[in-house]
Amino acid sequence: EAGAILQDIHTAAEAEDRLFPLSIAAKGSARLGGLLGTNAGGINVLRYGNARDLCLGLEAVLPDGRIWHGLKRLRKDNTGYDLRNLLIGAEGTLGVITAAALKLFPRPAGEGTALMAVDGPRAALDLLALARDHLGEGVSAFEIMHRQGLEFLAETLPDIRQPFDDPPDWLVLIDIGLARGRDSARALEALFEEAFAAGLVDDGAVAQSEAQRRDFWEIREQIPEANRRIGAIASHDISLPMSRIPDFIDRGRAALAEIGAFRINCFGHLGDGNLHYNVFPAPGRHRDDHAGDRDRITRTVHDLVHAMEGSISAEHGIGRLKVGDLERYGDPVKLQAMRAIKSALDPDGIMNPGAVLRG
Repeated sequence: EAGAILQDIHTAAEAEDRLFPLSIAAKGSARLGGLLGTNAGGINVLRYGNARDLCLGLEAVLPDGRIWHGLKRLRKDNTGYDLRNLLIGAEGTLGVITAAALKLFPRPAGEGTALMAVDGPRAALDLLALARDHLGEGVSAFEIMHRQGLEFLAETLPDIRQPFDDPPDWLVLIDIGLARGRDSARALEALFEEAFAAGLVDDGAVAQSEAQRRDFWEIREQIPEANRRIGAIASHDISLPMSRIPDFIDRGRAALAEIGAFRINCFGHLGDGNLHYNVFPAPGRHRDDHAGDRDRITRTVHDLVHAMEGSISAEHGIGRLKVGDLERYGDPVKLQAMRAIKSALDPDGIMNPGAVLRG
């Protein structure tokens, strides 16, 4: 049901030797209804997809009080419009999701994690291509982290162990899950050896135990908390065509330098093109010192994302804060269709008013 906590869903799946792969840092408090309402992403989208891809059926209450009983567990059902996918990601503006039938997967027999230092985002993309050549769909997650995030961790959460005395400029975290009979650690070591020979990586560490895997993942998962303690001027949840990410990172830094001196922490789910692009004050300054720059910073970032055929909301939704952005960058025909759907299902505008579309 919609109130189920994600961690409890994981536990229930594990009890049946199965995997529910949706995973986010807030899994101990995030509830299923909200995860579906926002079409949550997280760390395993590369292999398993967003929340939408992990849901087979829904039960929901529509704005007029009727209940849609759609808890079918079918992989194929072409009987007209897909209400399931319409409600998933609608952020509660078209109805209230009350239950779902979820898709489970076999648990990988061998899981492994590695951290690899790369020369930059372009080398990281080449490493991803090499990893998929070696491991195919065994690559579950492929995360990128910038030195700035590692320095924020060292400053605000010094107890978190980092494997490099001198943090590299760019670091990739690779997580894999392989079928029975394959040695995940050896597979990652072989990947590192070939990537090193190709000049894609210059340092790395492969987890040799489950404790080490958790330590590596803690580095990535605690970056948002370190960001919060530093205090961002503006945060952006964006996605881009993967081939354009390196160019965006270079152009974004140059464009923001014209506004002022900032620290940029760019990190996120490189494997599916989703970056968290957060802008911070220079050392010794406070975010409040740049209150007048906040809107200009976000406009600069979002204008560049739009120009490069990306999205200004990759996995966090529109909510109320990005309604104006959706109107500015959204396709007019799509927005007109969305308003027509909203009016047809919720003519009185009682479902999450003010979210996604203006009233």
